[in-house]
Amino acid sequence: MTKPRKSRIIVSLLLDVGVPVGSYYLLKGAFGMSAVAALGWSSVVPAVRTGWGVLRQREVNALPLLILLANLAGLLLGLGTGDARLMLVKDSAITSLVGFALLGSVALGRPMMTATLKPWLVKGDAGREAAWGWLRRESSAFRRAEARFSAVWGIAFVGECGLRIVGVYTLSVDTMVWLGTVVMILAMAVAFVVSGALGAGPMVHMIGAAVGRADSVEAEDTALEAEKNSPLIGSTHG
Repeated sequence: MTKPRKSRIIVSLLLDVGVPVGSYYLLKGAFGMSAVAALGWSSVVPAVRTGWGVLRQREVNALPLLILLANLAGLLLGLGTGDARLMLVKDSAITSLVGFALLGSVALGRPMMTATLKPWLVKGDAGREAAWGWLRRESSAFRRAEARFSAVWGIAFVGECGLRIVGVYTLSVDTMVWLGTVVMILAMAVAFVVSGALGAGPMVHMIGAAVGRADSVEAEDTALEAEKNSPLIGSTHG
């Protein structure tokens, strides 16, 4: 991973995780705001960043738009009802929707995480790209590993949602502001390790073994097709 990419990830974590959690305790403790008001104001930075991302892309991207709408809905519900716990539940709603969508895509045979996974495994290499295409057509083991990768992330998101909802209604709001973030980070870490072991890892090995083979198979098929269609086939020479 390059330094610019690492820097972007660190900045993103600070803005989307560090700022909301820190500003909640600052606004509630130092400025005496209610839990609802502190949660509302602490959600401004992530909401603005998500909204700006949607506008900057100049196209409708389902996931960022879903996160933005869920944030706005949670703010409106929380401020309208005065229920801070309801505002915390909005985060669980986002992850559960994503989790069920991932599991549904696996059931339909179109794993959603493939679009994210493929660039990491192919790495812009033409040979690996050819191997990926060949394996998806010819290898059921490869397709199963691809499905497992998305399934693991789907299960992790749904499980994380369940844990956070239980925490929201059994623990104090002050506790869940930081504990919810910890649960989310741990769930993603576990998903990263397990999906790597069950999905991405085996796919990397299969792609490595297939590099070159896919090109040669396609070349042979092309040659056979050309030979079959040649006007010289069947002719005799004296």
